Amino acid sequence: MTPLAATGWTVGYVIGIVVVLVVVALVVPILMLAARIGRQATDIDASLGDSVRHTAALTELHTTIDHATRIIAGLQRGRARLGG
Repeated sequence: MTPLAATGWTVGYVIGIVVVLVVVALVVPILMLAARIGRQATDIDASLGDSVRHTAALTELHTTIDHATRIIAGLQRGRARLGG
């Protein structure tokens, strides 16, 4: 092998190692951020589940409003009959 060929291989290996190090330096923070997001996603999902359970009674709000409206109408009729 000629000295020039050996130098070419050495330069190639050095460039390859530098490229790999740059890729690793870029990918590792992304993977760390993804892991952190994954941990937070579990907490967020649990919190949303709690929110669904705690607000389930709001589905009956229309029924409550309907009953309150009927009560108010009855009170208004009673007041009108009493002359008030």
